[in-house]
Amino acid sequence: MNRQPFTPSHFAAAVAGLLVSYGSSAVIIFQAAQTFGATQNQIASWFTIIGLVCGVLTLYLSIRHQAPVMMAWCTPGAAMMVGLQGISLAQAVGAFMFAGGLMWAVSASGFFDRLVRRIPATLAAAMLAGILINFGSRVFVSMQTQTVLVGVMLGVYLLSKIRFPRYSILLMLVVGCGYAVFGGLADTAKIQAAPPVLEWVSPEFHWGHIIGIGIPLFIASLATQNVPGMAILRAYGYQTPAQPLVSSSAAVTVLFAPFGAFMVNLAAISSAICMGADVDENPQKRYLANVLLGVMYLFLGAAGGMVVSLFAALPAELLAALAGIAVFGTLQSNLWAAWQDESTREASLITLLASASGMNLLGISSAFWGLLLGVGVYHLNQATARAKS
Repeated sequence: MNRQPFTPSHFAAAVAGLLVSYGSSAVIIFQAAQTFGATQNQIASWFTIIGLVCGVLTLYLSIRHQAPVMMAWCTPGAAMMVGLQGISLAQAVGAFMFAGGLMWAVSASGFFDRLVRRIPATLAAAMLAGILINFGSRVFVSMQTQTVLVGVMLGVYLLSKIRFPRYSILLMLVVGCGYAVFGGLADTAKIQAAPPVLEWVSPEFHWGHIIGIGIPLFIASLATQNVPGMAILRAYGYQTPAQPLVSSSAAVTVLFAPFGAFMVNLAAISSAICMGADVDENPQKRYLANVLLGVMYLFLGAAGGMVVSLFAALPAELLAALAGIAVFGTLQSNLWAAWQDESTREASLITLLASASGMNLLGISSAFWGLLLGVGVYHLNQATARAKS
């Protein structure tokens, strides 16, 4: 690792990425585990193992490739599983292992790399901008219910950028949390200490459930996490090879699914928080935020079942404001990047609008469909231009 000091802006980006990652998915993961009849210890095991494996992978891969690599879990996949009936936890674990094995096979074949290379950088930027518009707009939606809290956070962010631009997110976080605690908005009684737990569940391979859970989980992870995650890395100029990132996350899914690692993959939205110029002006040093993030992952993994109660204690408006304001800089840079190439502007527009729409077709989120439509329009326009010339 380069002998470069960590800065408060690295720390702030890591905290923001962590809060966005856990804050938007902890309850969904909890509900998914309950769907399969998991006990409290088994649910705690899910949170323990995903924190540990994501921490180790984020830490190792970021240092190994000197790039801001962030690993996470497949929140859309967890949401897809909520409410399923008649499936035991052991059968679900078998499906998780199948999904991870299928992802590894796709990566090892080289197909994943070829797929990502066909996505123009401007379309990747447009896709990310479309998704982040939703996050940014939630800041102002949350003002409806917590006007003072969100207004104070936004004010601190904007004013601190005048003199302390690199620390604006950190200052906003400190002020927001302080206001929530001393203003009685944080329910600290919900925070309960709980030791880390790892409980093995022997897998059962049921073909019906492999098809019903494993394949949709694979598609959700590929379309909403790994493909956008690599596209975002490319959009920020990082040429990290996809195969070691995707293959390693798929392998740990297979190995640790019995403990609750239902699908580990590249982070998409939250990863962009650690890639902008507000993290570090030098792109080669931004990975330091991910090093800190990996350590925080490990800490929360060791905290086990305490994670859900910690996030439940914070007001939802604080999490929404933090997530939204933290992506302002990233949103600006991607909106700018999406329009740089005149030949791709129409495709970028369609990508942005479809990604921002929130549509969900066949259980797959708008990010994938926006990218798919944009790439289709891009190649159509390229073919039309060649025919005219």
